[in-house]
Amino acid sequence: MYVADVAPGRVWRRSPHGEFTLVTDAMVAPNGITCLGDRLFVNEMRPGGRLLELFPDGGSPVLLAEGLAYGNAMQFGPDGWLYYPHMMTNEVLRIPPEGGAPELVVSGLPIPVAVRFDRAGELFVLSCDAAGTITHVDPDTGGVASLVTGIPGLDNAAFDPENRMFVSSFVQGGITELGAHGRVRTVVPPGLNGPFGITVGPGGRVYAADHFGLSSVPTSGELDQVDVVGGTLPALPRNVVATGGVLQLVDVSGGLHAYEPGSGVSRTRATGVGEPAGIAADSSGRVVFAAPEKGQVLAVDETDSVTVLAEGLEHPVGVTLDDHGRCYVSDDRLGRVLRLDEDPVVVLDGLAMPQGIAVSGAELFVVEIEHRRLRRFDPATGTSTVVLRELAVESLSGVSGTGSNGEPERSGRPSSFVDLAVAGDGSLLLAANGEGSVRLIRLDAEGTGGR
Repeated sequence: MYVADVAPGRVWRRSPHGEFTLVTDAMVAPNGITCLGDRLFVNEMRPGGRLLELFPDGGSPVLLAEGLAYGNAMQFGPDGWLYYPHMMTNEVLRIPPEGGAPELVVSGLPIPVAVRFDRAGELFVLSCDAAGTITHVDPDTGGVASLVTGIPGLDNAAFDPENRMFVSSFVQGGITELGAHGRVRTVVPPGLNGPFGITVGPGGRVYAADHFGLSSVPTSGELDQVDVVGGTLPALPRNVVATGGVLQLVDVSGGLHAYEPGSGVSRTRATGVGEPAGIAADSSGRVVFAAPEKGQVLAVDETDSVTVLAEGLEHPVGVTLDDHGRCYVSDDRLGRVLRLDEDPVVVLDGLAMPQGIAVSGAELFVVEIEHRRLRRFDPATGTSTVVLRELAVESLSGVSGTGSNGEPERSGRPSSFVDLAVAGDGSLLLAANGEGSVRLIRLDAEGTGGR
């Protein structure tokens, strides 16, 4: 089995016995991957990407095509040519396995993400648009027939021996069978990828920033997909906080956007602020967020001016504001919570990877990822107690190299951020990334409670 590891730019081979071998680390965003017999082909998901043949047992890569406009899932067709998508230009192209000039197969598709042939050799192209479009293409004539599935963020497809089609969604994470005459059967229910950030909007509606999409979590517990990448979302949402009827989104590329969930209209307020983690807002509309890799806490006021509230911190992740506008920050590497006065003041120390923090009433609550527990802190007395244990949270890291056992080892990149928010009645909302859910934590008068 071969694996394209997008973020670190590596391609791996895994033996049937579970042993990993690095094929190459000289690619940028390798994604689409396929085999023709014992030959291996990989493309890059980036502007100006390459399509390469790789040689797992040694040998220099062979360039088949370059200038790809975001390659992705590809497959050899019955004609022996390799078919691949250009996501940015809405095209599908094909090329002989020995190389040559790529040929255009079809254009005008909505964000084509995967090219798949069924058991009969028919060509289907999946789109990662909000509508979930699948297009049947005649490679000889360029004729198309489209089906709208309503599954946002289609990602890939497979056909079983009976030629039944199964599709996956990178937005919702589910698997669905698409049958004849529009029949749909859920195989794996959709859910949340993280979630990473949560907030409470007008009317008590809970929103979750989930990397590829923005979801709403109603009291029924069933997810409502508000918007997705490929729809009207401005970028990949990392976290979210509500200010009136507007959601303030920070994205993975370091942008802050004011987004109206009803209309889908958004406005970019700041860019280049690093990869934000926690975010908070006060009654004046000022938005505060942590930029861990920059060691900063930043604020954006109503005029969109960016101010540095603190810098030189080790790894600030969670932020929250109390009723007096004082800002508290968690540092998951030093195990601390700081209050940002003229100089940062340590108010809580010795914690096990603290991330999400929130103020409810006069008390501060902190999620300790390493010990999977929720801690309550009273700033007035300086006392802290553990409120809940065995939370469904975990630290999720990528892989960066090869460990002593031959397997990909975990990287030093930041782990996924686990958020904590406050509901209108003072209860807490936890982004339970360990199970892909949002948990409601009700507190009693002593600051303890159940889930």
